[in-house]
Amino acid sequence: MAHEELWAQPALEMPKRRDVLAVVLIVLPWTLLVTVWHQSTVAPLLATRKDDSGDPRREAPPGTDPREYCMSDRDIVEVVRTEYVYTRPPPWSDTLPTIHVVTPTYSRPVQKAELTRLANTLLHVPNLHWLVVEDAPRRTPLTARLLRDTGLNYTHLHVETPRNYKLRGDARDPRIPRGTMQRNLALRWLREAFPRNSSQPGVVYFADDDNTYSLELFEEMRSTRRVSVWPVAFVGGLRYEAPRVNGAGKVVGWKTVFDPHRPFAIDMAGFAVNLRLILQRSQAYFKLRGVKGGYQESSLLRELVTLSDLEPKAANCTKERLLRPAPGRLLSPRRVPPRRTPVDSLPPSLPLWGLQREPGWMPGRRMETPKHRSPGPSVLHPTGSPAGSAPWAPK
Repeated sequence: MAHEELWAQPALEMPKRRDVLAVVLIVLPWTLLVTVWHQSTVAPLLATRKDDSGDPRREAPPGTDPREYCMSDRDIVEVVRTEYVYTRPPPWSDTLPTIHVVTPTYSRPVQKAELTRLANTLLHVPNLHWLVVEDAPRRTPLTARLLRDTGLNYTHLHVETPRNYKLRGDARDPRIPRGTMQRNLALRWLREAFPRNSSQPGVVYFADDDNTYSLELFEEMRSTRRVSVWPVAFVGGLRYEAPRVNGAGKVVGWKTVFDPHRPFAIDMAGFAVNLRLILQRSQAYFKLRGVKGGYQESSLLRELVTLSDLEPKAANCTKERLLRPAPGRLLSPRRVPPRRTPVDSLPPSLPLWGLQREPGWMPGRRMETPKHRSPGPSVLHPTGSPAGSAPWAPK
């Protein structure tokens, strides 16, 4: 009986040892796998951060060339940073024309979100200068901080639409479309920042902050010789509006519902203008009076080109490069939207503020208007010629 008890004890221990061995065989491969992954992925990052925050005067290991050591260490750091950090602003090229993007903006709950979305798009576009013009008596801290944090080349201006052209409850008087004075101020700034006979290649584009832009759009507009045009989606209650292009590649009309007989029945974001043309035609501005609703684009373009001068982009205006905010419902081509309120006669002068005495913008350089408020040109006549105080000249 005693011998049976002695043999029973080892018999009970054997299954336990087999279980332990099975557990070890299962866990060991996974442990090795996790260790290898940790060494190949996490360790280099930790080593790089430690090297970046450590003493930069560390010495190379004995028996190695210091120059080779620094080069190899720099290569490792650059590889890791390239993979995990987005470099901004976009690279600048001396051969590409500069795109001057004009964005009027105003204070509202979604302003920061929409400016951030647009900035994230512009960060992917090389050789870009962002002209942001606020409808405000002074630069707001929100917009100034946002522009500074983007890393883009930008100019920050402001001009307030007079209060007598605003209705109560912050509703706009339909006689002055939103952003008209802000776009005119940007045109004024460009003409005073660049000489009339400037050889600087560039393109001027009016990009509202509530639209969505394709990156192909910016690359196509860069080759604009005079004025280039393309379709715009979700505008005027339609799925898209577009210029009509004939077989010879010339614009002959417009695919639109609202007043297709306008001289240029196109959306504000549906065209770009060569910078030299803007500088040479100093009288070309968006008109502030005597212009019916929806004719703001025509008031500028008819001072610059004729219909036959337009350059269709986006595969002869067959592809949509830009999306406007989608309306509540899309209209069929047969349904004509209600007639817009015509523009009544406006006073002969409108005050302009926010144009500051600052050096002209240069590639690769940011520019802001100073915090103090100095009077710029006080009057901008409908013809576009400044009157009142003398225009300032870049230093």
